[in-house]
Amino acid sequence: MIQHLDVDGVPTLLAPTGGPMRAGLTFRVGTADETLARAGTTHLIEHLALAPLGLADYHVNGVTAPAFTMFHTQGSETDIAAFLTAVCGHLSDLPVARLDVEKDILRTEWSSRGAAAIDDFPLWRHGARDFGLSSYPEWGLGALTADDLREWTARWFTRENAVLWICGDRVPAGLRLPLPTGVRQPVPAVSSALPQTPAYFVHGARAVVLDAVVRRSAAAAVFAGVLERELYRSLRQESGLSYTATTGYDPRGDGNATLRALADALAEKQDAVLGGFVDVLAKLRVGRIEQADLDATVAKRADLLGTAEVDAARLPGYALNVLTGEPNLSIDEHRAELKAVNLADLHEVAGEVMGSALLMVPRGLTADWAGFVAAPTHSTEILEGTGYSAKEGNAALRIGVHGVTLLQGDTPLTVRYADCAAMLAWPDGARQLIGADAIVLHIEPTMFHLHPAALPIIDAQVPADRHISMPARTPDEIPQPSAPEKPARAPGDRPWWEVAMIVVSGVAVLVVGAVSLLVTYVMVAAGTEPGEEWLWGVVVAGWLLTVILALPIVLLWRRRR
Repeated sequence: MIQHLDVDGVPTLLAPTGGPMRAGLTFRVGTADETLARAGTTHLIEHLALAPLGLADYHVNGVTAPAFTMFHTQGSETDIAAFLTAVCGHLSDLPVARLDVEKDILRTEWSSRGAAAIDDFPLWRHGARDFGLSSYPEWGLGALTADDLREWTARWFTRENAVLWICGDRVPAGLRLPLPTGVRQPVPAVSSALPQTPAYFVHGARAVVLDAVVRRSAAAAVFAGVLERELYRSLRQESGLSYTATTGYDPRGDGNATLRALADALAEKQDAVLGGFVDVLAKLRVGRIEQADLDATVAKRADLLGTAEVDAARLPGYALNVLTGEPNLSIDEHRAELKAVNLADLHEVAGEVMGSALLMVPRGLTADWAGFVAAPTHSTEILEGTGYSAKEGNAALRIGVHGVTLLQGDTPLTVRYADCAAMLAWPDGARQLIGADAIVLHIEPTMFHLHPAALPIIDAQVPADRHISMPARTPDEIPQPSAPEKPARAPGDRPWWEVAMIVVSGVAVLVVGAVSLLVTYVMVAAGTEPGEEWLWGVVVAGWLLTVILALPIVLLWRRRR
């Protein structure tokens, strides 16, 4: 049984356990409550609250998720009381002396984080806001001040916006939760960057992944298990195409849940895995669902409800339900819901899955043949403004009163100033505008014929609280236009001055050469009288002048070749 208690004004949940005592303090605040320009605020506060504890002799940790932040621990009753009391004390009086150190630690954490196949789904589904922010780096860290963090904790880390849960037989003696007074905060409204579903996008991962939003229900949770059985049977057991075929079901806190499915693939088998994956979805969509799969999934979930630790195991989720206002059922109510799920319910969930589906396909493949539309990668709007051409290529930039459009052929990228989630600014003048719809527009001053006033206009129009200062780049990191190649000329296509020089030189060679030839002939035929030997010097000078006059013709000919 789960008991509802109160500790220093914080709702508290207590459930028995046969193992060591463990506890957690969950707050209804996460990355989805931030903006892109201040991303990392909650995570930084979590680190600051834990930093003074140092290396503990018992397990302690913190988690910052899209909709919640949790501090949890496992240890003795004394250890748990000391940990939670210290965390609340640090939240009330942040150890800002470690601010710069913890910022560097968070940057290191992000840079060393391995990329997962599902990391980009929030961005594609929600854009650069609320639940989509978990796909982005924590760009806001650099600008955050101690006052910013104190203001954030005063609003979000309050006793009314927290739930304490304890796996044990009592509240640890000496536990205190010195948190400020506040209000319970609702889950942020969920945005969408998809104009149409089912949709798909292309990714470099060697996997096919489905992301869908369904109403939170026992039937949806069971459907996730049935889908996993179908994918495993079809793609691994029968066709041997995948090693991993799995699904997940995660309540979002707003009455809906995220349902995901993944099947990996070898590079040469990716198209076959995509086809088999879509076939399984189509089979369930038309209602071809096996009763045996339903029975097996329900039995598996019912077995979990019968374990001795079931109440302790569901305390973290139970606490989140309290924070978000979602209903918490008893074990008997869970069993009754599971028992009531039938094939018609699963067929209905399959329709919800396909209606909201976002499919990730490997690079080089598409899913339009299966009824999925490509998720937008460019804008449909082209804004009016002053045009600037690129120094190479056919790109063009328009900087207007309401926003900026980058035209690359027939593909526009547009970000309105009012919808700009963040603008990254480098000291060398480069700007990157990120729209709320996740459209990214990059401006490199070295690559465009920009007026000196162009960038200051953008800087002034984008709200100041969305500016993000980026570190200076090395010269090698700043793109430069490539050296223009000299166009090849067609044979006989010479500039006018070459033609004129060739004509003049040719005429001069003919005249001087003819005179030199005539004088030479006369000198040879008539002989030379005594005292006229100097005439041979004139002959030599004439031929030498002829050679000199012929040199421009030879040099220009060699230059053309």
